[in-house]
Amino acid sequence: MSTIADIPLKRIDGSEDTLAAHQGKVLLVVNVASKCGLTPQYTGLEALYQDKRAQGLEVLGFPANNFMGQEPGTDDEISSFCSLNYDVKFPLYSKISVLGADQHPLYAALTAAQPAATGDGPFREKLTGYGVNPERKEDVLWNFEKFLVGRNGEVVGRFAPDVTADDPRLVAAIEAELAK
Repeated sequence: MSTIADIPLKRIDGSEDTLAAHQGKVLLVVNVASKCGLTPQYTGLEALYQDKRAQGLEVLGFPANNFMGQEPGTDDEISSFCSLNYDVKFPLYSKISVLGADQHPLYAALTAAQPAATGDGPFREKLTGYGVNPERKEDVLWNFEKFLVGRNGEVVGRFAPDVTADDPRLVAAIEAELAK
C-alpha cells in the first residue's frame, strides 16, 4: 500500500527526496510564501523547529504561489530569502502547487486525509470579505496552512493559516504526537 511517505518530492536544492527520509519523526508540513502578510510566521516556525527538533519534530516548508502571486521567486531566490531574512534551518522543498488542477500529489493526500482545519472559521470569513472563496471546503485556504503528521506517517491534524507556531492548539497537538 502506498503512503504519503512514498510520494516523490524535490528539496529546494534540487535533490530528490520523500517523506520516508523523516520516518519515525513528527512532521509539520507547511505551505509557505515570501510575500504574504503571514510570512513573519517563518520566525515562529523556526523557533518551534529548534525547540522540538531534538524530541523528533521536523518542520517542512513547501513554497507555493497559489495565493495572489505571493511566492513568485525561483527555488534559489526563496532559499536565499528564507536564509537571509528568517535564518530558516528547517528543510525547504521545491516550489509546488497546493491546490487546483496542478495540485501536488502530497497536498492531494494531505487534504484528503484531513479535509477540515482547526481554527479556519475566522480566517475563512476574513478571506470571504476580500472576495476570496475556495472552490472546495477541503482546499488549502491560504499560505501557512499546517498539516501535522504523526510518527506513524498518518495525517493527524490540520491548522488554519493564522494558527501560529506558538498557538496552544498546535503546540498541544505536536506535544501529544511527540509523546507517542
